[in-house]
Amino acid sequence: MNFLRGVMGGQSAGPQHTEAETIQKLCDRVASSTLLDDRRNAVRALKSLSKKYRLEVGIQAMEHLIHVLQTDRSDSEIIGYALDTLYNIISNDEEEEVDDVEEENSTRQSEDLGSQFTEIFIKQQENVTLLLSLLEEFDFHVRWPGVKLLTSLLKQLGPQVQQIILVSPMGVSRLMDLLADSREVIRNDGVLLLQALTRSNGAIQKIVAFENAFERLLDIISEEGNSDGGIVVEDCLILLQNLLKNNNSNQNFFKEGSYIQRMKPWFEVGDENSGWSAQKVTNLHLMLQTINTVSEVIRGYQVNQDYFASVNAPSNPPRPAIVVLLMSMVNERQPFVLRCAVLYCFQCFLYKNQKGQGEIVSTLLPSTIDATGNSVSAGQLLCGGLFSTDSLSNWCAAVALAHALQENATQKEQLLRVQLATSIGNPPVSLLQQCTNILSQGSKIQTRVGLLMLLCTWLSNCPIAVTHFLHNSANVPFLTAQIAENLGEEEQLVQGLCALLLGISIYFNDNSLESYKKEKLKQLIEKRIGKENFIEKLGFISKHELYSRASQKPQPNFPSPEYMIFDHEFTKLVKELEGVITKAIYKSSEEDKKEEEVKKTLEQHDNIVTHYKNMIREQDLQLEELKQQVSTLKCQNEQLQTAVTQQVSQIQQHKDQYNLLKIQLGKDNQHQGSYSEGAQMNGVQPEEIGRLREEIEELKNNQELLQSKLTEKDSVIENLKSSQTSGTNEQSSAIVSARDSEQVAELKQELATLKSQLNSQSVEITKLQTEKQELLQKTEVFAKSVEVQGETQTVIATKTTDVEGRLSALLQETKELKNEIKALSEERTAIKEQLDSSNSTIAILQTEKDKLELEITDSKKEQDDLLVLLADQDQKILSLKNKLKDLGHPVEEEDELESGDQEDEDDESEDPGKDLDHI
Repeated sequence: MNFLRGVMGGQSAGPQHTEAETIQKLCDRVASSTLLDDRRNAVRALKSLSKKYRLEVGIQAMEHLIHVLQTDRSDSEIIGYALDTLYNIISNDEEEEVDDVEEENSTRQSEDLGSQFTEIFIKQQENVTLLLSLLEEFDFHVRWPGVKLLTSLLKQLGPQVQQIILVSPMGVSRLMDLLADSREVIRNDGVLLLQALTRSNGAIQKIVAFENAFERLLDIISEEGNSDGGIVVEDCLILLQNLLKNNNSNQNFFKEGSYIQRMKPWFEVGDENSGWSAQKVTNLHLMLQTINTVSEVIRGYQVNQDYFASVNAPSNPPRPAIVVLLMSMVNERQPFVLRCAVLYCFQCFLYKNQKGQGEIVSTLLPSTIDATGNSVSAGQLLCGGLFSTDSLSNWCAAVALAHALQENATQKEQLLRVQLATSIGNPPVSLLQQCTNILSQGSKIQTRVGLLMLLCTWLSNCPIAVTHFLHNSANVPFLTAQIAENLGEEEQLVQGLCALLLGISIYFNDNSLESYKKEKLKQLIEKRIGKENFIEKLGFISKHELYSRASQKPQPNFPSPEYMIFDHEFTKLVKELEGVITKAIYKSSEEDKKEEEVKKTLEQHDNIVTHYKNMIREQDLQLEELKQQVSTLKCQNEQLQTAVTQQVSQIQQHKDQYNLLKIQLGKDNQHQGSYSEGAQMNGVQPEEIGRLREEIEELKNNQELLQSKLTEKDSVIENLKSSQTSGTNEQSSAIVSARDSEQVAELKQELATLKSQLNSQSVEITKLQTEKQELLQKTEVFAKSVEVQGETQTVIATKTTDVEGRLSALLQETKELKNEIKALSEERTAIKEQLDSSNSTIAILQTEKDKLELEITDSKKEQDDLLVLLADQDQKILSLKNKLKDLGHPVEEEDELESGDQEDEDDESEDPGKDLDHI
């Protein structure tokens, strides 16, 4: 401060020039001094002068202060002084007292200065970007004055500053970090900053919402004690309103998240007898106005409506939150704004919510009323408000109960069961009758309008309710008397509503009461009122000045209670019924009869159509199940075919390896020139085995042909399924279903047969391979018998041993593959049995059966051809055996071959020379 005293030392020379000169000297020092301490002291002095000499400091020092923010960021102290000085220049907050006479002029001048300095500051958008970057500094002396300065800029020229922040990279995200600051001062001022930032800017509101603003604000409200919290809770609620009001995107985001559930603790108000502070009242009012916004979130959204119905207030005994809210709505001591907010929330809860409507009406029924009187239900509160001495409570309760009946014929009929005990010793009366009794007593207009709206909603589209209403002989005379009188303008609305109620009683009359049939009521109108006069009185409703205002939007928005006349949903009902009632009044009895006949015919037709629709729906379900079964079986079939193909490929590989080994063995034997007989035998045996291989290939081709036919039959199944879906009536659907199911069963049976044939072929192939191996073994035995001593004999024996080992391994693998094929065959048989069981109830269609039998006959012919091929193979094998016999080898019959193989080998090994002598 010594520097400041030195600068201010010459103040006595001229008081008018001292301040400006001092500020000029300080600005020069900030601009020219090379020492950071000097610049810091100069900025601190400007800060102390900026409140009293705002204009002078702003004009001379703003440019220098912005330069300090750009160049001295490393020193948090001088940055803090510069931000505080700029805040004092731009902000319109007045801390000094002013006279009442000068207050208005001072305020206007202050606002003008703030706007002008803000415009100068944001003219260079880089200044706002610079300020946003400074908010990333964690230092308290930088972040806090930066938050206050940016808030002041937004208050002065909000739209312009919002646009700059919106286009700044990560601008909004930087500001959202303020809500997570552990220092409450910065966090709370950050809430005020976001209030100004989100005001009337939908784009920024969306960004803030998706930056997790709802979660953070609800956390702050919870930390501060919900409704018992202080001004911070109020600020958070205002920010929530900014984010949700008139912003469908944020409302949907709030609805889809878990945020509505977190509102439950807001209404934990504790003991009702305890006094509430002014701040708590303010918080609750704001919470309820948020309710107005969130009401749109639960409006028509079943999940949130169900949760809202399950919320309980922590009272003793516990009470549903709906009950607590209705207590406020029917309490005439509660503020008007609060009562409107509760009514709208209740309406949104019931909107397109038949389950909620049923729950509300059920609380009025005798079976659900608590006989002990220990708890208050929603229905009891509505009835209490309906018959209260407060006309606003009457109107709110009537409208709320009408919403419980909206587009719900079941609850309209249920409400007819409600009985009310009017006084001790007198029998109970129905709720419907009590409403008409109050109408006839000449209560206030607001009460009568509310009751008439309830009755019109109740009776519309409900002939049973109309019958109950007409059953009281006093109701129709009362309505006709009200309509026929010439009353003042204030009563014209009531006359119009009475005309609407009487018109509903005609239009929805089922003629079950002889004395009040449609034609008799129309004759009564023509005689007592006149049709033209009736239609004119009916038109008073839509011509009322408050009708158009209520029809604009669902939310009740009334400046005062006396404007609370029409409900939005009721205006839609009037618009729907006004025209049809007018036509009904002018219709003749013959036209009514024709219309009734048409209605009955249409009802019968609708019933028939509904019956067929239900049957078709059931058949569709059955067809879908069958399709799923067929699809499952097809998948299993494809899997099994794939496995068989893989196994066939493996078998082919083994055959190729076997043939390669035979060729190698033949080449080795050709080197033995001294044993021409052995060479000749080896020359004959591979030739015969080659022939057998060709025959095996033919069998394989036949197998593939059968598989292709199976594929074609699968396509037939798909075509039958398609024709099954295209059925247009009940009978054709049943026929096609039976036909397809039978085809599926027969095709699957045929599939199992064909697979069995394939297994038989595989067995025959294996048998042929076994015989070839036996021939090979005998050849090798013969080769061993003519071996000579020496090196040649050792080489041949080694190669023969290797061949035998490899052949043994191939035989083992072939055996394993046979086992796998057998397991697959058993599995296919089990699948076939399941399919036969599921389709056992479906009839057989002869025409399609004949077609399939033809295909089966063809398959049997193919099977016979295969058997012929196998017989030829047996003949060739027999020929090979004869050749072996010709060569001098004894060959036994098939049934003795296996038992004799070992003995032959033993004999030949014991006396190899014997066979040589024989040859």
